[in-house]
Amino acid sequence: MEQIKLDACPECDLLLRQILPESGEKAVCPRCGYLLYRPRKQSIERTFALSIAGLIVIFPATLLPLIGIKLLGNSHDGTLWSGVIGLFAEGMWAVAALVFMSSILFPLINIILSLLISAHLHFNKPNRHLGRWMRWLQHLDEWAMLEVYTLGIIVACVKLASTADLKLGLGLYAFVVLLVITAMLASSLDTYLFWQRIARLRRDEA
Repeated sequence: MEQIKLDACPECDLLLRQILPESGEKAVCPRCGYLLYRPRKQSIERTFALSIAGLIVIFPATLLPLIGIKLLGNSHDGTLWSGVIGLFAEGMWAVAALVFMSSILFPLINIILSLLISAHLHFNKPNRHLGRWMRWLQHLDEWAMLEVYTLGIIVACVKLASTADLKLGLGLYAFVVLLVITAMLASSLDTYLFWQRIARLRRDEA
């Protein structure tokens, strides 16, 4: 007897048969109208390409100067790393750790996990860690807050513009590109499709 696979609507808990719509289509709950699933075109390929781009851009974004400040003849360039080190030097350990994790560590891990998972799925390479990597990726996605750090940079520029000469560094341009890439990465990753492909690779391996 064939086993029927059912999914529950996250909004109204209605049990429904698993539906796999084609790209460009969407599945909605017939009771409450909640959007259940909307496939993203070439999700694995896009995620793979964006992850490689993000891995390349994240190093200049974190190591090159974001903003150069010239005040009373003295010049100083600020990078993400120098900001974290400065917070540590001022004794603000918790803030420094939070800035480091949300603006450097978690985005880097997010990109690496996206690259590992999408590469295995793209080349159909089974790996017993794929499920664990996918769960980590879904949890870490909530902690990579580059947009919050970007807002902080904008606020700092506005406040310093009237008292010092500001020069935008290459690191800032790389950081903006990184922000765009991570946003595209989040919108391109089709979680449902990824889990389906991971399950298929597990069955093929068995």
